[in-house]
Amino acid sequence: MITSLSIENFALIEKLNINFSNGFSIITGETGAGKSILLGALGLVLGKRADLTSLKNKQEKCIVEAVFSVEKYNLNTFFELHDLDYEDETIIRREILPSGKSRAFINDSPVNLQQLQELSFYLIDVHSQHQTLELSEEEFQFKILDSIANNHQLLLEFQSLLKTYRASKSTLETKRVTLSTILKEKDYNEFLYQELESAHLKQGELEALEKHYQSLNNVEFIKENLVQLISIANEDEFGILKNLKEFKTILQKKTVIFLLNI
Repeated sequence: MITSLSIENFALIEKLNINFSNGFSIITGETGAGKSILLGALGLVLGKRADLTSLKNKQEKCIVEAVFSVEKYNLNTFFELHDLDYEDETIIRREILPSGKSRAFINDSPVNLQQLQELSFYLIDVHSQHQTLELSEEEFQFKILDSIANNHQLLLEFQSLLKTYRASKSTLETKRVTLSTILKEKDYNEFLYQELESAHLKQGELEALEKHYQSLNNVEFIKENLVQLISIANEDEFGILKNLKEFKTILQKKTVIFLLNI
């Protein structure tokens, strides 16, 4: 049952607060008095779409807030299913920003329009001379049958089983994803293993290859030293003894550096 309705900056209304009694409430007025505007504002908090034409002042946001007493509506399961805070006095608020964006809240928790529409099914019925309500809707017909057959306890058990099923299904999907990842890693590791097997590696082969690699890196170094020695040998200016001493000095220095590189 709706207990109050607050409207701000909607259509022709700048600000309005209405409190409804526990009894039967009637709103009357001439054509154009604003009865349809109240229904339009109520429709916003129940999930209907809106645009900037709903704003009286296009520079300020529109806020519509309704308070419902839901203590006897057995909506705990709905709130639990949608991860919402349940309150006997449930507050639904809808905001339309000047940018055109819309926000909705149930007991201060952000929700989408679909959730509002699902909740509105349990809160309000709108009847008019041109509408047949929900009599032709399958869900409404089942609701009537369940009520007549007193299936409330069965519905609770079904909802509990459905919740367990959905949780198990989610866990199964997670395990399937994990298994797929493990299988991909297994295939990759088997590929690496086969590559290693086909290489026919031997113990100590890595050290031998690294040593050979270092030797190849020193080819240019050795070549330069040999060229320098040949150049000294071809010089006759200082005599053969002088040249041999130069050979010895160069070979000693280069040998030490070469050994360090290895």
